[in-house]
Order: sequence, then C-alpha cells, then structure tokens
Amino acid sequence: MNGTDEKRRYAGHFVSAPWRSSGKSMVSMGLARAATRRSTLVQTFKKGPDYIDPLWLKAASHNPCYNLDPFIQNDAELHRTFNANINQLVLVEGTMGLHDGLAVDGSDSNAAIANCLNMPVLLVVDCRGMHRTIASLVNGIVQFNPDVAFTGLILNRIRSSRHASKIECALTEYCDVDVIGVVAENDQLHIDERELGLVPAPDHAIANQFIDTVADVLESSCDIDRLLLPNLSSTTVSADSQFSAAAIHDLSHISIAIARDEAFHFYYEDDLKELRSRGVQLIEFSPLRDTLPADIDGLLIGGGFPERHVAALSENLACRAAIARAVEDGLPVRAECGGLMYLCQSIEVSNVVWPMVDVIKGAVSMQTRPQGRGYMKLAHKNGPIASAQVSDILPAHEFHHSTIAFDTEPEYAFRVSRGHGIDGKHDGVCVHNVIASYAHFRHTESTPWIDWFLDTVQRSKQDSLRTINHV
Repeated sequence: MNGTDEKRRYAGHFVSAPWRSSGKSMVSMGLARAATRRSTLVQTFKKGPDYIDPLWLKAASHNPCYNLDPFIQNDAELHRTFNANINQLVLVEGTMGLHDGLAVDGSDSNAAIANCLNMPVLLVVDCRGMHRTIASLVNGIVQFNPDVAFTGLILNRIRSSRHASKIECALTEYCDVDVIGVVAENDQLHIDERELGLVPAPDHAIANQFIDTVADVLESSCDIDRLLLPNLSSTTVSADSQFSAAAIHDLSHISIAIARDEAFHFYYEDDLKELRSRGVQLIEFSPLRDTLPADIDGLLIGGGFPERHVAALSENLACRAAIARAVEDGLPVRAECGGLMYLCQSIEVSNVVWPMVDVIKGAVSMQTRPQGRGYMKLAHKNGPIASAQVSDILPAHEFHHSTIAFDTEPEYAFRVSRGHGIDGKHDGVCVHNVIASYAHFRHTESTPWIDWFLDTVQRSKQDSLRTINHV
C-alpha cells in the first residue's frame, strides 16, 4: 500500500496482536476511555469491514469511529478518511493478526497500514499457555517487517506474577521491545462473542460500566502516561470531502428515514457524514417501537440482528404496514442484510415463523453456519440505479447466517463474482424502488451508492410533484 500524502507522525497507536481474540478490542476501548477521562480528544478507527467493534469504540471515546479498509477503499480514500478525522490522540484497532490481509505480499495487512500511516504498533499478546516462547513469537513478528515501528507490548491474560516474571525475563534477554503493560486474567474483562464477534454495544446492558472497568484495569496495570501522552505532536489536516462522486448540491429539501435501534445499527459513520454534508435530513426511527416517519423521500434499513428481535419487529404492525404501503407507492429504499430480511415475508427462528414487512416475497430461515462471509466482488446487473457511473467491479462485504426461499425468482441488481450473496450468483433484490442485498456497501469511488440512492430519491420526488401538479 502506497500513501499519497507525505508521512506525518501522529500521537497515537495502531493496536494489533499476533492473532484474533487476543485483547485488541479491550485495550483499544480501555485506552480510549482512559484518554477521555483526561479530557483528551480521541479519534478511533477500525481496520476492515467491521460494524461491531466501531460501536464499542464510539461508546468508549464519545466520538464516531471510522473504518480503514484497503479492499473497499483505494489508497487515496483511505488516507482521506484518516486525515480528515485525526484528533489529539489517534487509536486504530487492527483485525486478526498484525501481518494478516488478503494479499500474499502483505500490502493490505495491518502492518502495512500502520507503516503507511506512520503509526507505531501497540502489540497485545495473549500469553495463555506460554512464557519463554513469547520472546520467540515477538521476535518473529518484529523481524518479519523491519519497517514497522512498535510502541511496545501489553502482555494479556497473565495467570500469576511468576508467569509474568518468566515472560518479562525472556523478553529482556532476547527482544528489543518494551513491555508497557501486564494484564492479569480477569473474568470482568470478558465480552460475550456471538457469530459476528463481540456483542454489539447497543445490545450490552452495561456497556458503559464495562468500558469503565476495562479502563480502570489498564490504568492500574499499564504505563498509562506513556500510552496516552506520547512524545509526539498530532497534526490536524484539513481535507476535502473524502468522496469524489458526482457534484454535490444542496439537498436540504430531501428527508431520509433511517432505521436505527437494537435490531438495525450497521452503518458506516463516514457514509452518514457524507449524507449530512450534502444537506440531507436524516430522521432516525425504531422499527421495534415506532412507525415510519411521515413525509419522507427515502428509507435506509441497515444491517443488524433482526433475528434477535423478531417478536418485537413482528408485533409492531403499524410500522410494518406503513413501510409496505410506502414501498408500494414507490418510496426509494436501500436495505442491507438485516434490512433485506426485515422486508421479506417472514423470518423463521427456532422453528417459529414471524411475519415481517412482506414486500419481498421470500421466507427467511436462520442457519447455524454462515451462508456468506467476507469480502465480495459484484457487477451491476440491473435495477433502479439510474444512469449512474458504475465500476466493472463493485467491492462489498457480507456476513449472514440466513437463507431466503422465494415464491418466484426475483429481479436482481447485481451479479456475484466473489462471495455468496443471495444464491451464490446474484444479490440485490429489486422491488419497485427498493434494492435490498446481503452485500454491505460503503460509499467510495468504486461503489458510490449514495449517488445511486439519491438519484433515485430525486427522480421519485420529481415524479410525485409532476403527478400532483397534473392532478
């Protein structure tokens, strides 16, 4: 990965680990909360296509968390996302292991992004079942890419003082990386994991209390001043809009309803920021408790976990009926994953069938294993994407445990060349002015979905005005 901006040194850390589930999320959210206690303005980022960790980081820092994704974004877009949002302290949480990525040469790895952003790596090491071997592991990781700088190590899940002493002695003898923290095994630091990883912060009854507990532990077990007050000066960089799609006009006359509650909360923060920057009015509502807002021009239903809230979604008859009527009347709708499931006839969970909105004539069934998982490559097929400039390859991502049985074969917007989508070949069900997919898009030069959607919204609004004037 080659950066387009000159390198700057930032006050902050790229939090990574040798492998997943080592404690990266715990350390990232704990440091963010500890910094906010010191009135430090913290900006968090998450590497990769993740919605759940950013919710925890947002809760910890009281600031939106932005994703850095070299598969979805080109180099310039990734840099603009970073530069447009840096603050007094920057924390980037990696994914999987430090040197992991899709590319064999490591060009899209966590290490490559840390090096490109000129950020030192804070390595969190799960020490269970090892002591002297930790020194060998750390040496291998450090020497694998000598260009990567390291803040130091946090030794996690230490079972005793003797365990810690053995590891620290070996590290002192064989490694040139400082130990900055030693965190004991602690059941209070455990977050439940489900099929997509951590339980989302909105679903965690005591999320704020948990984050405070993590921060307390890091304060007492790490050299917190060294971590939060690095001898660096942050640089504020002004940046143009990070998206380079069609010319931006004032769209303050456009109102978009956005489903946002415990069932639907997977949205990229920079996509919402982009909509607001164009003047679009975003009206949040809960399909669990509210009805569809009146006098709207479009509807967004993001991903989430409708299967965990099927009873409340099904029992909110007023909302289901209002959405169905609006779709029949031509309301433009963009739905992803959980939103797709909600728009179907029903969702079956544990052999119980729960009626849903019923504008897509298909029945959803939950499966025990993932049906689609990871990055996708799509091609535009058809549907209400209005004469937009469409790339040959549309990068996206998916992670779903459900399948859909349709009454009749639907019209699809996309062909799938990598990934699964709905049936291994297609994705993006088209009904009236609805596109509902398992694929999650992010607004970039390759996939300017906001332009597609707003173009449909404006055409629909103009058609409605013409109809009213004609009458």
